[in-house]
Amino acid sequence: MTRPVLTEADVHPAIREKLGGEHSDIVEEVRRAVAENDVVVVGMSQNPFPRKARKLLKERGVPFTYLEYGSYLGPWRRRNALKMWTGWPTFPMIFVKGTFVGGFGQLAKLAESGELDELLKG
Repeated sequence: MTRPVLTEADVHPAIREKLGGEHSDIVEEVRRAVAENDVVVVGMSQNPFPRKARKLLKERGVPFTYLEYGSYLGPWRRRNALKMWTGWPTFPMIFVKGTFVGGFGQLAKLAESGELDELLKG
């Protein structure tokens, strides 16, 4: 199922630049990390699920890059740009071999089923 996303034609020209440029630096930083690393975990402090994802990867001997953006108290506006980019509402956001795979629950299922190992081989 494809998620609905507004097309350029559905966005008033006066706000297109704001939509595309709002905190684009954080999105570009994550995109670069995803391009340069097999596994990237994007998280925030105080949230236990990024910590659980890192622990799972460490226990399996999977090298990863971790990017952390603030805590519950801030900077939520910058993190919101990542949510808008991925369409994923929570942290962590996990990428494997350039593919967004979801959060901790999805990573755990991939690990349990053996699919994580298959993705990493590819």
